[in-house]
Amino acid sequence: MKKIILVTGTSSGLGLSVSIKLAEQGHTVYASMRNLDKADQIKQAIAKKNLSIHLIQMDVESTESVARAVSTILDKNGRIDCLINNAGMGFVETTEKASEEKINQVMNINFMGVVRTTKAVLPAMRQAKSGQIINITSVGGLIGQPFNEIYCASKFAVEGLTESMASYIQPFFNIKFTAIEPGGIVSEFSTNIMKNSTIDFSENDEYAPIFKRYFEDARDRFKNASTVDVYQSSDQVADCVVDVVNSKNPPLRIRTSEWAENFCKLKTQADPMGTKSVATVYKLFLAQETATDKSVI
Repeated sequence: MKKIILVTGTSSGLGLSVSIKLAEQGHTVYASMRNLDKADQIKQAIAKKNLSIHLIQMDVESTESVARAVSTILDKNGRIDCLINNAGMGFVETTEKASEEKINQVMNINFMGVVRTTKAVLPAMRQAKSGQIINITSVGGLIGQPFNEIYCASKFAVEGLTESMASYIQPFFNIKFTAIEPGGIVSEFSTNIMKNSTIDFSENDEYAPIFKRYFEDARDRFKNASTVDVYQSSDQVADCVVDVVNSKNPPLRIRTSEWAENFCKLKTQADPMGTKSVATVYKLFLAQETATDKSVI
């Protein structure tokens, strides 16, 4: 079945790759971004390959903008089959030195952006008793990492939201949830993370030598991305996203590489795909079964 799919954060990187690959398979893709002036790459792909991609302005920081975009799609198609929450921002900084303004911005985009889009599409999906919501998180949503604690906290929040909603919305309304957890991705997103850093390298800063060690290691890995397993290309991660979109029984969570799998193994080895945990929570809190429930859990 060809789907109506809304993807956020599509001006470059993973969102761009996902939109193109899904459209190449015949799905109708609504590629959203905050600033349509940055749509040059996706416009070129649309023209070159005659893809069924519709550009739509949507700022995930604005409830009104999200509602307007979702309403436009529903008015034209009557449904949204799949939402892919990809928009996000990275941030390398210590909690002690990070401004509340910056922390709020990261949480507003990475977590509240997912909440806003999810709230907007759920009524139509519930009515249809069908749908899929895919949240692009990170291995940083499972494992905390130095100088990335604000970013990791935002992704931990998305993981918790995804798992919690899957425990009751999936069995009762047939709306499937998946958190996709890449390691590093070679993209503009990765480059922008370092640009957002404001750590002081002065000799009086006690964090400076620690951050220097972290930064130099990260820089070396990024420079040698083609030979270091930690990094994948946007296209490689997009292939995983497309597989989840096309899956009849998608997992609750999935890592996108062998490196990511090994990195998270201590936390995931008992339940790698998360389905056992969701089933356990469902049985604990919502034990009365219906025919629909038995087919899902």
